[in-house]
Amino acid sequence: MILWAALLLSLAAIAFSAVKRVPVGQVYSLHRHGKPLRLLQPGTHVVLPWLDRVAHRIDLGGRVLRFEQPLADARDVRGTVYWQVLEPERADAMIDQADQLIRHGALEALQGETQAHPDGQALGTALKQSLNGLLRERGVMVTRVELELA
Repeated sequence: MILWAALLLSLAAIAFSAVKRVPVGQVYSLHRHGKPLRLLQPGTHVVLPWLDRVAHRIDLGGRVLRFEQPLADARDVRGTVYWQVLEPERADAMIDQADQLIRHGALEALQGETQAHPDGQALGTALKQSLNGLLRERGVMVTRVELELA
């Protein structure tokens, strides 16, 4: 009797781990043996337990990245970059490093642009265009940049 209960409990645990529920506004990247397998769209999905694992939970809504950086021309720049994932298939490979990539791209663009655009709004527009050129091929888009120049 105890053996049957243990077997039934084991089967229930396997069945429970095979069901993945993806909330609306997110996409899950499913990997098998460390390699991308497919994307799970919002809804309920059945996967192979212990073989398939969710590698990334990609939020399709907007994200916010704040930064503060002293520049070479002795000006401090504080800013907020609003970005979102447009193509999860492309963004899956770089989603873990997205914040660092955006921050690095913003700081590189700001080093050269502060002389050409003295006001924050024009500099923010130039920064947005520069970042979108860098990120568009990776499935990510910058929607807005707000800068404060000190």
